[in-house]
Amino acid sequence: MKLSHPIAPCLWFNDQAEAAARYYTEVFPNSHVGHIARYSEVGREHHGQVPGSVLTVEFSLAGQPFTALNGGPVFALSEAVSFQVYCDDQAEIDYYWQALSAGGQEQPCGWTRDRFGLSWQVVPYSMLDMMQQGSDEQMARMMTVLFTMTKLDKAQLDAAFYGQ
Repeated sequence: MKLSHPIAPCLWFNDQAEAAARYYTEVFPNSHVGHIARYSEVGREHHGQVPGSVLTVEFSLAGQPFTALNGGPVFALSEAVSFQVYCDDQAEIDYYWQALSAGGQEQPCGWTRDRFGLSWQVVPYSMLDMMQQGSDEQMARMMTVLFTMTKLDKAQLDAAFYGQ
């Protein structure tokens, strides 16, 4: 089978792959859970999983394919790999921040770790323009305000950048 996206992130979970995939597809519009593969008796001496338990879950978030893997506790998610959610306005920032930080851990500069341990940064699209086109002075003002925030406030970031 030829894939429309040749690269798909694989998220390693202990035993919460299906729950995580279902949660993420509820949070993001235009998302769905696809095929769920299950462990069999084959290789049990290596994987140690109960036959019939979830091995992988294929899912997509806003058209981006993902795989969630129940690989056991050998590896844990960390901030070393995270996802950014770009938002049009403060209402969208508030929605994603609330949904992704619920049961997780809020962190500085728009970062949050969700209840499954996956890290997300919820940011306004306008920050892309600021980062790409801003002068050193504009960037310094915006970054000074950014470093005081947990959840990002688009109006405050815009005001700092434009010197208002």
